[in-house]
Amino acid sequence: MPGFFSAIALFIKELMLLVSYVKNNAFPQPLAEDEEEKHLRLMAEGNQHSRNLLIEHNLRLVAHIVNTL
Repeated sequence: MPGFFSAIALFIKELMLLVSYVKNNAFPQPLAEDEEEKHLRLMAEGNQHSRNLLIEHNLRLVAHIVNTL
């Protein structure tokens, strides 16, 4: 059960990050294509920093998708 609560806490943390970006209308710029490819490869290997970087730099896309729902 502790894993479940950790997952919920992580979800809430990332949701709050998204809300903060949307509220402040301060999205980071998308990554360059070569940077994105590099971080996609690193994320596939389990790199959490690359995963978080990809999420942060694609928040504009996430907000667009959420607004269309």
